Amino acid sequence: MTGRIAVIGLGPGSPEQVTPEAARLVAEGQEFFGYAPYLDRLNLRPDQVSNASDNREELDRASAALKRAAEGKNVCVVSGGDPGVFAMAAAVCEAIEAGPAEWRDIDLVVVPGVTAMLAVAARIGAPLGHDFCAISLSDNLKPWEVIEARLEAVARAGFVIALYNPISRARPWQLGKAFENLRRILPGTTPVILGRAAGRPDERMAVMRLAEADAARADMATCVIIGSPETRIIERGERGPLVYTPRFLVAEAVR
Repeated sequence: MTGRIAVIGLGPGSPEQVTPEAARLVAEGQEFFGYAPYLDRLNLRPDQVSNASDNREELDRASAALKRAAEGKNVCVVSGGDPGVFAMAAAVCEAIEAGPAEWRDIDLVVVPGVTAMLAVAARIGAPLGHDFCAISLSDNLKPWEVIEARLEAVARAGFVIALYNPISRARPWQLGKAFENLRRILPGTTPVILGRAAGRPDERMAVMRLAEADAARADMATCVIIGSPETRIIERGERGPLVYTPRFLVAEAVR
């Protein structure tokens, strides 16, 4: 008899943003697999087993979790944000495709969560109010040349762009290079949002224009949202600015 594997999104960090479905499946889980900081967000009971691993061990983590589910355990694989957005759901599916045939018979449940770009957008207004896309700046799994080509394509198409994994100690230059490339395509007045740790006690939101966007103000906990030429900033004094992208497209902006 096989068990179940639930791939759970814990949201951006605030316990209030964990869905009831995610909380229920965590309560039902027997064994948990995930990146250590995500597992630390769970209040597991003594009878629940935690298996922490490094952030770059997604496939090994997925395979270990599937093995335990195949042995009849009720397994949870946890991700921050949404597990289907640059996270563990794809790794579990990849492991199932490459693994033994019996893994395809395991009951798989993917539980959505609030992903970083949605949490940041909600804090600052509605920058994702029109067409948008999400791109990871990490070149661990794809070449930087592909990232640059995709950034150029979506910027020229008029999409709002949410950037995940913008910077790390191993990749300190890529966000600055992305800003440099986008300045050649987008107006310098284009709004840029640096949203760090949305919903957590150390949350920090900054709104600036692309011409003055400073990559040094971001870290790995930051989601960067770069507006389209249509995106607007509403100044509100001490309340801080609102940023939104209109639901309609101004005719003269169509290229």
